[in-house]
Amino acid sequence: MKLEILTQSFSVCKIATLTDADLTGEFCFIARTDEEISLVCPSQAVPANALQVDEGWKAFRVQGVLDFSLIGILAEISGILAKQKISVFAISTYNTDYILTKAESFEKAITALQENGYETTEL
Repeated sequence: MKLEILTQSFSVCKIATLTDADLTGEFCFIARTDEEISLVCPSQAVPANALQVDEGWKAFRVQGVLDFSLIGILAEISGILAKQKISVFAISTYNTDYILTKAESFEKAITALQENGYETTEL
């Protein structure tokens, strides 16, 4: 399986509203529940109304469009990283999965995945 390394640094934010969020960038992930609005965005695009911000995330995505019937992709990737004591923040979209790790663990994560047969390219 191929993974595409994203070159941006990301921040994970808790925001009050979407009014200050820049949704025009190439990457922006939003989740809204009855308890919160979460935003994952490039670090330079953190909105002024962010209530909490956790900076220093790097990301890669599973290349290609994943069929909904596929089983265990995130489990396998997160299992490999868990063995290396690397925590993940996973985001699934309609097409594919994105996995974020803290920047200080990112190279170790990529190396562990390559050692387990994953090919990587930089986006």
